[in-house]
Amino acid sequence: MAIYITDCEGPISKNDNAFEFTSWLIPNGDKLFTIVSRYDDILADIVKRPGYKAGDTLKLIIPFLKAYGATNDLMRRFSSETLLLMPGSAEALHYIKSIMPSFIVSTSYEPYIDALCRAIDFPKENVYCTGVNMDGFEVTDKEIERLRVLKEEIVGMPMIEVPAEARSLEDLPPRTRDVIRRLDEIFWSEIMGMRVGRALREVNPIGGYEKARAVEEIVTLTYGRLSSVIYIGDSITDVEPFRLVRAGGGLTISFNGNQYAIREAEVAVLSHDAIILAVIAEQFKRYGKEHVLSLAEEWDISSLEDHCNPSLLERLRCLYPERAPWVEKITPENMERLAHESTAFRKTVRGEAIGSLG
Repeated sequence: MAIYITDCEGPISKNDNAFEFTSWLIPNGDKLFTIVSRYDDILADIVKRPGYKAGDTLKLIIPFLKAYGATNDLMRRFSSETLLLMPGSAEALHYIKSIMPSFIVSTSYEPYIDALCRAIDFPKENVYCTGVNMDGFEVTDKEIERLRVLKEEIVGMPMIEVPAEARSLEDLPPRTRDVIRRLDEIFWSEIMGMRVGRALREVNPIGGYEKARAVEEIVTLTYGRLSSVIYIGDSITDVEPFRLVRAGGGLTISFNGNQYAIREAEVAVLSHDAIILAVIAEQFKRYGKEHVLSLAEEWDISSLEDHCNPSLLERLRCLYPERAPWVEKITPENMERLAHESTAFRKTVRGEAIGSLG
């Protein structure tokens, strides 16, 4: 039995809901979120702060959202009105869940996932995401005033730069190290001591090892094995589940992924349409991981002629009359090139700002 597990933002939708909501609600919220997101990348991937995981941006940003009036209802309405699906994603998921158990494991806030599940008719019980009750956090007038001052300080900071080869804080530019030190003070000393600092202790974003934990739970619930899993991801929050599934003999796919995803996945897919994921999932279910890896080594749409659902193959040919979507097996020799090419392609699909986030 094959099991399909996918991230949400990227493979299913074009949104980065938390980034977009922050940008809409808070003046200069786009820069605030980008700096905090890059801080998140450093804490998770370089510092490896104990108890911290990729995707915890979604709890760090909550005090600022509260200071600018975020409510549960506002998050729900914004998510519904701004939802932007990846072309082909609803059709692909509909087909995949008809042939194998299918799950979404996402760092996204729950109000956004609710809107997405309604839009694509996906069962909410098959989704893991970040629960948040914005109305349950209190913020005093004094804290609101201080958080707005801190927001101005953060958006005035130089942008955090993370060189590709960085493996420790010492590998970062001096200005970036100064920003990291100040953000440590802001989040873990000052905001943590506020009443609204409860969010930093209580919200548990589903990223990093929490995504891996969700994968393990899904395998248990379906009486499956990790070797039966095909996992689709695109960012730093997928690193841990990629490692888990790969070590267990399953198949890992980077879909329009950034450098973190390319570094950990086995196959890179670059496509403006998600129907290719239905093709790959079907090949995995029918013929197994090694068959998919062989296809990716010498990718040619004609090789699917006698092995693929005819309607899926016809859809691919209509979408790509001259050249099939880009599918390539990731190797040590092509990893750097693919990281560059996939990151650049990602920005054409999701926009420069979202495509640049970790």
